[in-house]
Amino acid sequence: MRLVFIHMGKRRAVVTGATGYIGGRLVPRLLDAGFEVRVFVRNAEKLLDVPWRRRVDIVEGDMSSRVALDEACRGADVFYYLVHSMGQAGDFESLETTAATNAAQACAAAGVRRIVYLGGLHPTATKLSKHLRSRAEVGQILLASGVPTLALQAGVIIGSGSTSFEMIRHLTDVLPIMTAPKWVGNLIQPIAVRDVLYYLIRAADVPPSVNRTLDIGGPDVLTYGDMMNEYAVEAGMRKRTIIRLPVLTPYLASQWVNLVTPIPRALAVPIIASLQHDCVMSEHDVDELIPRPEGGLTPYRRAVHLALERMAEGHIETSWQNTSIASAPSDPLPTDPEWAGFTVYTDERTRECAASVEELWSVIESIGGDNGWYSMPMAWGARGAVDKLVGGVGLRRGRTNATVLRAGEALDWWRVERLDRGRFLRLRAEMKVPGRAWLELSAEAVTPTTSRYRQRAIFFPKGLAGRLYWLSVLPFHGLIFPGMAKRIVAEAVRISKENHTRLIANT
Repeated sequence: MRLVFIHMGKRRAVVTGATGYIGGRLVPRLLDAGFEVRVFVRNAEKLLDVPWRRRVDIVEGDMSSRVALDEACRGADVFYYLVHSMGQAGDFESLETTAATNAAQACAAAGVRRIVYLGGLHPTATKLSKHLRSRAEVGQILLASGVPTLALQAGVIIGSGSTSFEMIRHLTDVLPIMTAPKWVGNLIQPIAVRDVLYYLIRAADVPPSVNRTLDIGGPDVLTYGDMMNEYAVEAGMRKRTIIRLPVLTPYLASQWVNLVTPIPRALAVPIIASLQHDCVMSEHDVDELIPRPEGGLTPYRRAVHLALERMAEGHIETSWQNTSIASAPSDPLPTDPEWAGFTVYTDERTRECAASVEELWSVIESIGGDNGWYSMPMAWGARGAVDKLVGGVGLRRGRTNATVLRAGEALDWWRVERLDRGRFLRLRAEMKVPGRAWLELSAEAVTPTTSRYRQRAIFFPKGLAGRLYWLSVLPFHGLIFPGMAKRIVAEAVRISKENHTRLIANT
């Protein structure tokens, strides 16, 4: 189907990375600012539950495909380049180069009037980490596209759910005394996520004669150690004692971050590598092109306060947790029930439930995070710790909302692959295992006051290691999965009894 913007006086924006942390927040703000918006995503199912889905056009495709990018750019005025490969292994630099080249060519061919890119703030005349170097190279490709480009360069972004904020928060919360690398003394110029979004939107107003990079940052310049201690004060804790150890290399530091925070090693490595040098604005030309937001830029302490406030309210608009880790399996579940050509292991449980399907579903959709997994929490915790040790995501990612899930978001070490609200939930495992794994939970109405709970674990082993892995955990599954089914049903029955008691009391 050919998609063309209908021009009615509104500017037309294409947003890549709309399922990511920044893109997911930018889209609704562009809509509120009067833009017509088209989003370019690899998997449209990740947008099934976002509140703005029906207000945008959606093009599904990959940045490696010129055909899909040409379709996305057709009729567009502004192209927001917000994708990156942070956390990916392998030759991610060539992938980023290809993606940027394709986007640049598609924008030029479609007559796009402005490209807006969000890259990383970095020092000049200094050897950069490969991730920062790649980010800078993407910016140069877009600047050379022939389409007026504004490459905004930001450092540490502070907001509820941002990777940088979560790393600061967990390090400070967990460790009253920290042995830290020498980079905790480097200067950082953090910026609130609300100010990043403001600059991104206003970048569309910059005259077409401007084709350049622009540094953006908040009003405060702090050391990383200062940022942790300012967070501690704002969170009502004592300042932390920080002991610098020059022997801690970026790699060793990333292992430490991986262990004591929810940030997996794949993300911790590029973040820490980018902190090896001062990360402050080298110029302030942005003030001449984009007026500061009303009330001024957000101070660091205020940004922390707002992030903590959003978390306390349970309102985290987007989160790093919902960014897919490249090492995680991404293939959909092969055809069920035959699974032709695959070796497959399953564990299936079914229980009748003396609660309505709605009451049972409320337990299913609230699973994980602080609510746990309803069976042998120490065993789940131990498995999560092992996963962290080998560089996996572990269980600490938690969940964004305590009671509501969305397709595509992270849930502890799982990813919500399919969600038929009120009926069916499929989770895809992102822990380190020699194979691919899923967990399915479903609720089926039997009568208005009773239901049926179904639970199925599915594992596709990879080679001999996968088969041995399944056999090794089989005894634990014999304890964990029956207990999980039993307690989920019991919790639904408890909720049903409470509802019944409340109904009687109100009549």
